[in-house]
Amino acid sequence: MSIHWVRAFCLSLPHSTEDVKWEKDLAFCIGAKMFAVTCLEPHAVKLAFKTTPEAFSELVERPGIIPAPYLARASWVALEDEDALPRQELEPLLRTAYDLVFAKLPKKLRLQLMP
Repeated sequence: MSIHWVRAFCLSLPHSTEDVKWEKDLAFCIGAKMFAVTCLEPHAVKLAFKTTPEAFSELVERPGIIPAPYLARASWVALEDEDALPRQELEPLLRTAYDLVFAKLPKKLRLQLMP
């Protein structure tokens, strides 16, 4: 996994945007709500993203994956190792993160963003 691949994939999702937050984190958003975050500087956490409560429980049992600092209560996980998840597993998890956040947007905004 590379930041370039993560960025390309996240921005390929409909209406997703990127925003620098906290001066060093690149956040990927839908409707101004984050669904994934990666650090632009060397950091212990390589990537964090939202997941379902069920997937959260399963993922944090795997080596290199921890509850995301400050966001674990909202079912976010963090990868401490870039290779903790192969691309073929990470891609659907990032899509799920996007879908989960999209589903929680206000109805009016969801309708505006729908194709």
